[in-house]
Amino acid sequence: MIDQEVDRLAKILWDFGQMHHLPEKADAIVVFGSYNPIVGKRAAELFLQGFAPIVVISGNRSDSTSNWEKTEAETLAEVVIEAGVPKNKILLETNATNSGENTQLTKELFEKLGINAKKIIVIQKPYAERRTYATVRKQWPDVEIIMASPEITFEEYMQTSPIGKDGSINTIVGDTQRIKLYAEKGFQIPMDIPSNVWSAYVALVNLGYNKSLVK
Repeated sequence: MIDQEVDRLAKILWDFGQMHHLPEKADAIVVFGSYNPIVGKRAAELFLQGFAPIVVISGNRSDSTSNWEKTEAETLAEVVIEAGVPKNKILLETNATNSGENTQLTKELFEKLGINAKKIIVIQKPYAERRTYATVRKQWPDVEIIMASPEITFEEYMQTSPIGKDGSINTIVGDTQRIKLYAEKGFQIPMDIPSNVWSAYVALVNLGYNKSLVK
């Protein structure tokens, strides 16, 4: 029964984390670094469907990818190329270690290369769409943002996640905390958190899913 309750609570946070944007034509597809290669596959899908002329991948390493031989950007680039995106349509930013740096360093890369982006598609994991949107809106307010993520269910994600189910739920809980905490610190725009979502967050923390919380 406890496993069923954990799934129920985690799915509330999973659903809240998604923005449910529809893809639109944009100036670039921007992939935020991730431990999960499926974000690269989603970027390739949207590129091959003609939604943007370039794919920009940002990311160094995080706690989840610290043992990777290459940076997240370089690793995800291999996924994107294997899925059919030409190498000359991919730009890499390999220094960012968090969402704020993903945003700022990608913005700086665009400015350096003279890319005047009015609208971007930002790729993240499904549960991380809302927090990423809040970050980019704060750090890059003059660009229109369309959030996108792999089209995968909660159950499918948990069965295939490279960091396992417990690791993924811990990360989802941590993302929910950051939506509130980072807005208070001025890192993100404020996002309304419904009471049932916050109650699910608190319940999961009390059940021990606190490994990814900001101390």
